[in-house]
Amino acid sequence: MQFDPATGALKCPFCGQTRALPAEDPAGLRPHPLEQYLGAGDGATLRPLTGQALEAACGGCGSVVAFEPPEVAGACPFCGSALVAQPKAADPLIAPDAVLPARIPKTQAQAEVRRWLETRWFAPNALKRMARQEGIGGVYLPFWDYDAATRSRYQGARGEHYWETETYQESDGQGGAVQRTRQVQRTAWYPAAGEVSRQFTDVLIAASHSVAESTLNALEPWGLEALCPYEPAYLAGFKAQRYQVELAGGFEKAKGVMRQTIEADVRRAIGGDEQRIDHLETQYDAVMFRHLLLPVWIGAYRFQNKVYQVAVNARTGEVQGERPFSAWKIALLAILVAALVALVMILKSNR
Repeated sequence: MQFDPATGALKCPFCGQTRALPAEDPAGLRPHPLEQYLGAGDGATLRPLTGQALEAACGGCGSVVAFEPPEVAGACPFCGSALVAQPKAADPLIAPDAVLPARIPKTQAQAEVRRWLETRWFAPNALKRMARQEGIGGVYLPFWDYDAATRSRYQGARGEHYWETETYQESDGQGGAVQRTRQVQRTAWYPAAGEVSRQFTDVLIAASHSVAESTLNALEPWGLEALCPYEPAYLAGFKAQRYQVELAGGFEKAKGVMRQTIEADVRRAIGGDEQRIDHLETQYDAVMFRHLLLPVWIGAYRFQNKVYQVAVNARTGEVQGERPFSAWKIALLAILVAALVALVMILKSNR
């Protein structure tokens, strides 16, 4: 049986019979202390994705996808290459804590991709006829979700604007000079120091390099309030990508995301018309994390021997992706604009 996004249950693809998923365990949504996992060197915190999970590595893009039989490796959902490597038992990993169940069925996702391609005016017309659609597949992408309490000490300066009257000379147009005055803005700087605190929750970091970060950001929002405790049954009929960003590396990226908010807090605390931050030191306490799986329908299409990737948020139907540009369409638009400008100039000159 396969997970059916339309019903939220397991469904037989042959007879249509459905079966409810196992009861959820609310404890599965609880985060874990980061230090507990980073300090575990004996592999005690690692386990396979499921008891029967297999995984295969793509020789084209290097992605590793896991799946459960009777699902087969097939083609890589990220680049369209055939997964020719022999599948093997999935290696242990920090198991997912929660999954966001797919809600958009495959047929709807395919229709959204077709509409997306049709609205790309600058895409070549031949794309609709010649592009070899590699098909789209359901994939759960890995994300790290971090919580942290921060205390940040800062040193900097507060800038306050004031105005001064400045005298200057300019030509009077007759070979002489005249004296004039003008108001000039100046800034007075005063030292500032202090401490700001903030509680961060759900700092989401993509643990995949197979999909461009800009594409994943554009697919938001995900709606994490609908997360369910991880259950292997959700993988039936879907693949899951193994995380490519390790837990520690993900937290370093999360620090960068948090720093932007912390700097905004510091600037508000400094006040004034301008702020300068000379030193900022942050302490991270009570750092917690979760390993999440978020759903996409993703596929690759090939045009003129180049692969382009399209992803659909399997919760909202939002489509993001790459496409080629038609040189002749762009040239035609440039010609039309130039002709329009010339026509306007001719009409003005005849008045």
